Order: sequence, then structure tokens, then C-alpha cells
Amino acid sequence: QVQLVESGGGLVQAGGSLRLSCAASGRMFSFNAMAWYRQAPGKQRELVAAITSGRSTNYADSVKGRFTISRDNAKNTVYLQMNSLKPEDTAVYYCNCHHFSGGDSWGQGTQVTVSS
Repeated sequence: QVQLVESGGGLVQAGGSLRLSCAASGRMFSFNAMAWYRQAPGKQRELVAAITSGRSTNYADSVKGRFTISRDNAKNTVYLQMNSLKPEDTAVYYCNCHHFSGGDSWGQGTQVTVSS
């Protein structure tokens, strides 16, 4: 079981930036696909961005051109750089690890609040 710890959330004004980090335990990090999801109040959890072990990425249409997902395998960490933030980006952001052997692990979530 992989343990995931997110950090970097907070309160920011519209147009601002934040960088989320997710530190993972374990020695097989580089083999796992990683992703960021978010859940706003009253809404379903949605995929924001994902990165494969081969560093291929995909993004939700709503964040394309504003958010960038990246990974540092030496540090067992995945990042989400969020620029040009909008109030509708307000949500709890969750780190996800899709194990190469199957199954998923989730972090505890970090709150991102964007004020208008």
C-alpha cells in the first residue's frame, strides 16, 4: 500500500498560482501512474490531470493551458502547478496513485480556495 501526503493548498486570489505536491512512500514510484483529482462541494470527484510512468500527460478540458502535472521520481513526488486560478477551481484536491500491479491509493486531500 502506497502512502500519499499532499501539501501546497491554500487560499489565493483569482489569477494567482499554487503548486501542489504529493509525496509517495514505497520503492516502485516510478512504475506507477499518478493523478490529481478534485471534488468541489456538492459535486462528484473529477480527474484534473494524470501522468504515466512514461511521463505522458492528460488534462481535464477545464484546466488545459493553466495546470501542469509533473513528477520527480528521485523524490517520489508528483506536482500540480496551477496558474491563472479561477473561483471554479475551488475544491479539495486529491492525489491518486494507480499501481502498476493494479489498485489505487489516495491521499487525504488538500483544500484549494480561489477568491474572486
